[in-house]
Amino acid sequence: MSTRFEGTETFVATDDLMVAVNAAVALERPLLIKGEPGTGKTVLAAEVAKSLGMPLIEWHVKSTTKAQQGLYEYDAVGRLRDSQLGDERVNDISNYIVQGKLWEAFDSDERPVLLIDEIDKADIEFPNDLLLELDRMEFHVYETKQAVAAKNRPVVIITSNNEKELPDAFLRRCFFHYIQFPDHETMQRIVDVHYPDIHQRLVKEALSVFYNVRDVPGLKKKPSTSELLDWLKLLMVEDLPPEALREADQKSTLPPLYGALLKNEQDVHMFERLVFLHRREQNS
Repeated sequence: MSTRFEGTETFVATDDLMVAVNAAVALERPLLIKGEPGTGKTVLAAEVAKSLGMPLIEWHVKSTTKAQQGLYEYDAVGRLRDSQLGDERVNDISNYIVQGKLWEAFDSDERPVLLIDEIDKADIEFPNDLLLELDRMEFHVYETKQAVAAKNRPVVIITSNNEKELPDAFLRRCFFHYIQFPDHETMQRIVDVHYPDIHQRLVKEALSVFYNVRDVPGLKKKPSTSELLDWLKLLMVEDLPPEALREADQKSTLPPLYGALLKNEQDVHMFERLVFLHRREQNS
């Protein structure tokens, strides 16, 4: 396997992104990834693991997630229940220590890729609560007086959707990269990877419509790469000719199968209004 990340057969990585990943690996710093939804932040970790031949460990953060859960959890309720039932397991407290994702990564015999996904969903103190552990790559289990240190320092990839500002002390310890939304050329490469046999005239017309939709001011949710790919799949399933997209590209009608691109009623109503105004302007 390669020692440097250069993208994979299923993931188109820009030069900037490859530089960021390889810099983070070389510096042994967490890689903090931000970018629009649908730009491949979460899937990046899996692709890095595949490219570098490393196991992948994923920790998907929720609003209720606590940093301690990434280290370990002590099942006090389970121990109490077993003690009431006379279970001999209660004599060894380690039976009630549940490993978290960081412990799993630290205990890996191979150097793993650890994904901490959507870190900004959790409480504002969540990143600070992981500073020491991510810095030193070790932590202490108080219940068993056990020290857990990383056998192999993991490649840590952290994603954020900018829902909350992350603490400065945490940011100082990361290598940062913002994934720009793919330009026309990069998007063409992404489409070619997913649909190598697609009709190129259809792609040309579809990309033109897609970027025009994204450029509409005031959209609540701009369509993402994943939505473009879904839309193209539907266009192929329905066997729509490229010509069917030209009218939409000229803003005189809604794009066919627009439900794959526009995901809320406000954006649909806005588009309908723009189509109406455009037609009235043409007829005046």
